[in-house]
Amino acid sequence: MNCSMIKYFVFILFIAGYFTAAAQPVEVQANYNSVGDVDFVAYNNTPAPIFLQVDFADLENTTFDEPLPYIKLLEPGFNTLFTLLRRPDAGVPRFNYQLKTFRSNPMALADLDFPYLIPLKPGETASVFDVQNLDGFWGTDEPESWNATGFNVQPNDPVFASRTGTVVEITGAVRDDDPANWYHTWTNSVTMLQPDGTLICYRNVIDPDEKLKVNEKNFAGQQIGVVPPNANELILLIFQHSLNSDELRFVIPQFILSENETGLLISSPKTPVVHPTEIRGLEMSRREKRRNLK
Repeated sequence: MNCSMIKYFVFILFIAGYFTAAAQPVEVQANYNSVGDVDFVAYNNTPAPIFLQVDFADLENTTFDEPLPYIKLLEPGFNTLFTLLRRPDAGVPRFNYQLKTFRSNPMALADLDFPYLIPLKPGETASVFDVQNLDGFWGTDEPESWNATGFNVQPNDPVFASRTGTVVEITGAVRDDDPANWYHTWTNSVTMLQPDGTLICYRNVIDPDEKLKVNEKNFAGQQIGVVPPNANELILLIFQHSLNSDELRFVIPQFILSENETGLLISSPKTPVVHPTEIRGLEMSRREKRRNLK
């Protein structure tokens, strides 16, 4: 058989330690080319970006020169990965490898000093409370150590993005899609992938006008929805997956407290809500600033 015709299809069975459904979100393909090298490509079958890890156990007649651990952000659809180069005067490259996928970047160094906007309407006063539990965040299993920020709100209050991010999940009052694609088990929520590789989830927010789209960027200070009927609290949760553990890591965010002050939010009935233009534009390109900072 012509080696250029040989193809291997490997389906990822591990989704960050949490997903056990049969649906496979990513397909990796290794193709021998005409000179005997091996080109790796991947297909992300989900509607949102996802992180892939490739770990080689055995290599013969070739070397893997990428930095380790190899973590690649896959956009939805086709993605090129890397090429295993055949050693001169050696046989056909042979290899075994393992694959994992993650919803957040497990190698990300979260920016603990990044200034987050309070996700409420500028000019209003935010009332903050201590979140006592994460009921239903991941079924009946609650993380051993976690952090979340709670805001007292009223139905139909507008909710704004605290930081720029790519929308990866929008849930309504009922979940009816494939559990393999879930980021958590909360309903009435919006989840975004942030530029530093962490995820941010806004619980008790709906998008009645359906303006949000999965895999589209939403900018800091833009409205993402409203508080649903019968809800009186908004919960903000920032987290990421771990490379070698099923445990999630949580981020305690620094919030903008005034035009010139950033700090931790504590339980308080009177925290002013300000969305400084300079902060909103921190993660925007020049073109994005011209379009969104008017």
